[in-house]
Amino acid sequence: MGRIRLISLATLVVAGSVALAACSSSGGSKSSDSSTPAGTTSSSSSSSSSAPATTVSCPSGGTLNADGSSAQANAMTTFITAYQKACAGVTVNYTSTNSGQGVSDFTAGKIGFGGSDSALNPAKGEPAAATKACGSTALDIPMVTGPIAIAYNLAGVSNLTLNPTVLTQIFLGKITKWNDPAIAKINSGVTLPSTAISVFFRSDPSGTSKNFETYLQANDPTDFTYTPDKPWPGKTGSGENGSAKIASSLKSTPGGIGYVEWSYAGNNSLSVAKIDNGAGAVELTPATVGAFVSSAAVVGTGDDLSLKLDYAAKTPGAYPIDLVTYEIVCSKYKDAATGALVKSFLTFTSSAAQQATLPSQGYAPLPASVLTKVQAVVAKIS
Repeated sequence: MGRIRLISLATLVVAGSVALAACSSSGGSKSSDSSTPAGTTSSSSSSSSSAPATTVSCPSGGTLNADGSSAQANAMTTFITAYQKACAGVTVNYTSTNSGQGVSDFTAGKIGFGGSDSALNPAKGEPAAATKACGSTALDIPMVTGPIAIAYNLAGVSNLTLNPTVLTQIFLGKITKWNDPAIAKINSGVTLPSTAISVFFRSDPSGTSKNFETYLQANDPTDFTYTPDKPWPGKTGSGENGSAKIASSLKSTPGGIGYVEWSYAGNNSLSVAKIDNGAGAVELTPATVGAFVSSAAVVGTGDDLSLKLDYAAKTPGAYPIDLVTYEIVCSKYKDAATGALVKSFLTFTSSAAQQATLPSQGYAPLPASVLTKVQAVVAKIS
């Protein structure tokens, strides 16, 4: 039988590797240690002792293994640390690889859940393969909203605006200098150097790439003539395996630009461009991300919560380059113990209290309209 624990958000510890060992402390002690990565927005709720508590039903023990999306890696670090403090004796390991690995390992039955920055793809037979592995319906459950930051390294320029056409042409190598007239036109009053632009992109099968490509194709199909998919199709620039390597390369490359999850930009103190989708320049913040994701439609059937994001929307105050990381799960697990672990952990991560910790890590909480659906589906996992 599970046991119920209440932990305050003040117990949150933001530290450690993504694949975390079980916490050895007893559930009776509480810690107020927390940290905020440089460059990200701090959430007061993540460290306030008056924040709402998270109710979690803890299994008596066991180990839950998962892997996939690197986009949610920093969020998973935070979630796992807090969860293991609440549920002593339970180990959760999340290995940051990429979305493709998360899907393939889940369909092979190697992990309890997989993280993917895009929902299971029917055209590739992924839902059928996952359902076969489960012996029950496989589900996509949105959990972490990860804004895709257009991060750059340009000395003396901390206020930069880009629009879809300019952004596409930069990443396809059609604009090669930072003082190009097309960039200058939308950055009146900003002194732009003649520095060469160095483009960085994901070389691995990345859901971040697929979402970024979808954004470019939706807004500038004249220049971006490729069908969005996980491999990056452009021929300009340098490919890197994983967001952490892109961020590291950007930090050491004057004139560099790349697309990474916001948390990686913040952790590396990289500048982030504002995006003008046609309704004015929008800064990346939790509020502007929430405004965009709130308009997403649920297109999955039954309890599947696949979302359709309208990347071409011209909504004032909405940051339009976002991804949602899904946890791919079984509705009913063949192994009841694994089902109990998945249900317990995802009940914890989808609580309003834990979602409120995400801004300090460079993410945005799920909008209430989506979160209530997520909580209802997670409650059905067995």
